[in-house]
Amino acid sequence: MIVDQIENVNSAFYAGLLEHSGSFKLADRLAMALKFLQEGNVLALLPTRIELDGDKVFAMIQHYDTKPKDQGVWEAHRKYIDVQYVVEGQELMGYANLGHLKANEYNEEKDFLSAQGEGSFVLMKPGTFVILTPQDAHIPQLAVDVPQPVKKVVIKVAVAD
Repeated sequence: MIVDQIENVNSAFYAGLLEHSGSFKLADRLAMALKFLQEGNVLALLPTRIELDGDKVFAMIQHYDTKPKDQGVWEAHRKYIDVQYVVEGQELMGYANLGHLKANEYNEEKDFLSAQGEGSFVLMKPGTFVILTPQDAHIPQLAVDVPQPVKKVVIKVAVAD
């Protein structure tokens, strides 16, 4: 998992991370996702799905109220990397390496794997993004203290063609 602020995307670290050689397009897809977060007027967007590159890269604009920790569910994905970006409000994001949890049966159609166990939590304030790879189990949408409204962009980045 990578956790950072959107203003740091232009740093040398991300330039190196997003370079690639050969025909595999994962770096291009991640760069597209981060560029959309930087350049798109995401605060003004209403809940919808926006295709950036068909099913290879797409953004889901979400507006919701956070929920208590005891209502959270560990989840992981095999087909997509999640780039989650808080636009407005704040939430806790649970994180654990999938290998440290007890995984349930994978739902291939929904690209959803639930799990049980313990992990740590990161405070997501406006401008914070996380990059969650297939080994990164996470619990999104958790209330910091009490439920509150959040606007978030979740960009799904396909890991393979």
